[in-house]
Amino acid sequence: MPMNSRLILIASASLIALIALCLAWELWLAPIKPGGSWLVLKALPLLLPLFGILHGRRYTYQWSSMMILAYLTEGVVRAATESGTARVLAGSEVLLSLVFFASTVAYARHTGRAKQTTAAD
Repeated sequence: MPMNSRLILIASASLIALIALCLAWELWLAPIKPGGSWLVLKALPLLLPLFGILHGRRYTYQWSSMMILAYLTEGVVRAATESGTARVLAGSEVLLSLVFFASTVAYARHTGRAKQTTAAD
């Protein structure tokens, strides 16, 4: 499997898993309020890059690598301040955010303009 395909697969899987995690966390697993909370809306911004990530659009990989840092920060803060199930979920958010960040940066780097022009020559 080519490197680009592998990175698209990793980024897509980690983004979809992060969306599912955010929804499950705030609706069922460990919501701030019993029965769910409005914090579930944090999953909505993750839907914005989904189409571009699935289709390997380099520009989407570039800007979403910066957006994901907000989720990384939230996961670190909640892992440090919460306990029990919420702490485990926060750790999972950190892990998925790091995997997504690393794969998007690697994809953007691997498909850089300098490499595209060198391959064309």
